[in-house]
Amino acid sequence: MLGLSGWAVPLGFILMLLSAVLCIIYGIINWNKGYIMTDEEFIQEQAWAEEERKVEETL
Repeated sequence: MLGLSGWAVPLGFILMLLSAVLCIIYGIINWNKGYIMTDEEFIQEQAWAEEERKVEETL
């Protein structure tokens, strides 16, 4: 098959093509969805921003 000996190389090519197709489909489905932050992540990010502001004030 295509001058390739054995079954592992053609199987590798087929799996590579399937993974590329799956990545494209995943990208199309999740295009511009953004990131939804949980309440805990939002509180943690606010705490980090406050701490960073305090550090910048002391410099």
